[in-house]
Amino acid sequence: MHIKVENLVYKYMPGTPFEHIAVDDVSFEIKKGEFVGLIGHTGSGKSTLIQHLNGLIKPWSGKIFVDGVDISDKEVKLHELRFKVGIVFQYPEYQLFEETVKKDIMFGPKNMGLSDEEAEERAREAMNLVGLDHSLAEKSPFELSGGQKRRVAIAGVLAMQPEVLILDEPAAGLDPHGRNEILSRIEYMHKEKNMSIVLVSHSMEDIARMAKRVIVMKEGKIAAEGSVHDIFKKGESLKEINLDVPQIKRLTDELRRRGYDLPDDIYTVERAHEEILKLFEMEHHKV
Repeated sequence: MHIKVENLVYKYMPGTPFEHIAVDDVSFEIKKGEFVGLIGHTGSGKSTLIQHLNGLIKPWSGKIFVDGVDISDKEVKLHELRFKVGIVFQYPEYQLFEETVKKDIMFGPKNMGLSDEEAEERAREAMNLVGLDHSLAEKSPFELSGGQKRRVAIAGVLAMQPEVLILDEPAAGLDPHGRNEILSRIEYMHKEKNMSIVLVSHSMEDIARMAKRVIVMKEGKIAAEGSVHDIFKKGESLKEINLDVPQIKRLTDELRRRGYDLPDDIYTVERAHEEILKLFEMEHHKV
C-alpha cells in the first residue's frame, strides 16, 4: 500500500483568536514495505499528522492519497480504510475493555463483519505476531503486565490485518524489558509481513535501531527527511529543534576525536560493539 500526502494543512480552531496551524504544508510518501521514523519535539505536529493518514482527521487543505485514491472523496468508505491503515495510539492499553484478551483482540475483526470463527483465527495469528502466549487468551486483560497489555492492544489492530501500521510512542512508559519486547516484536512484524510501518518516537535510539527513513517535524513543517545516516549526521541541526543524536553516536564521535579509527555512521549499540571489537582485534594483531 502506497500513501502520498500533498500540501497538507490542518488548523485548530480556525477563524478564532486561538487559531493554530498544527500541520503546515506537509508533503511526503510512504512506499509499500517501508519502515519510516517520525520524530519531532512535543507540539511539532506528529500526532495530528498521523491521524490524517486513515481519515480520523480531515485536512483543512491538501490531499492524502492511499493507493492513488483521494481519501477525502465522498465515495471512500473511511471505516474500510481504517482496517487497512491501523493506528496504535500512545498508551493503547487504556482502550482495552473486554472480559478476556481473546475477545478484545477479536473486536476489530468482528466489526469488519467476520464470523466468530474467522475473528478467532485472526486473534490467534495476531497473538503469535506480538508474542502473546495463548494461555492468556481467556484471562482478563487487566490482570496482565504493562508490556503484555500493550501487546494485546497492538494485536487488536493487527487482527484487522492492516497493510500500514502506525505506532505513536509504542514503548512509552514501559520498563526496559517490556520496551525491548515491544520493539523486537515490531521489527519481527515488519520482516514477517512486509508491513509498512510508521514509528513515532522521542527515542533517537529506537529510530536509529528500526527505521530506514526518517522524517523530522518542526512547528508543523517537515524540517528534514532522509536516511538514518542523513538525519543523524546533522547533530547540531537536531539540537536546534530540541532533538539529539542517539547516545551511542555521541560516544563514538568522542572516541573518534580522541584518535580511534571508527566510522562516522554508528547509531546503534550493536554496531558500536561490532566496530569497537574490530578495532581491538586490529590493535591486538599489531602488538
